[in-house]
Amino acid sequence: MKLALQAKATLKANHAPSKNHSESDRILGLELGADDYISKPFSPRELVARVKAVLRRFDQPLRSQKPVKIGDIEIDPGAMTLTVVGNPVTTSATEFRLLDYFVHHAGCVFTRDQLLHSVWRDTAYVTPRSVDVYVRRIREKIEPDPKNPRHLTTVRGAGYRFETLK
Repeated sequence: MKLALQAKATLKANHAPSKNHSESDRILGLELGADDYISKPFSPRELVARVKAVLRRFDQPLRSQKPVKIGDIEIDPGAMTLTVVGNPVTTSATEFRLLDYFVHHAGCVFTRDQLLHSVWRDTAYVTPRSVDVYVRRIREKIEPDPKNPRHLTTVRGAGYRFETLK
């Protein structure tokens, strides 16, 4: 975990190699800012495949290059910036892609698996529960009260939906 904290301080796309295998350790690594998690022992080929998968995500263009404003939230895909109530907010590349996807499909409900397929695409090492971690992080950044979200809501038994307020 110490490595994850050090990596978070210096890198945008964080990977956390670890000897810990429990689910709670993997979730903690993701919550500390890792975009991916790999347990020791791991093969060099697997590590290279994971790094290449992250690099492919960076190479894929976002849907729209025009800024979108929804209430107090403004996202600019071209500049890859998020502003909330006029204040710039830092996001990881994956958080930004997920938020961009939700905003451009406002009102639609998506399951965890649909989001993994659409946002993470070919990263087979990310679990459906990882989506929950990213949704929580996004809520903490865009919602006035993350525990009672107005924009990024949970549809019980179905998934997540981004709602525009009227």
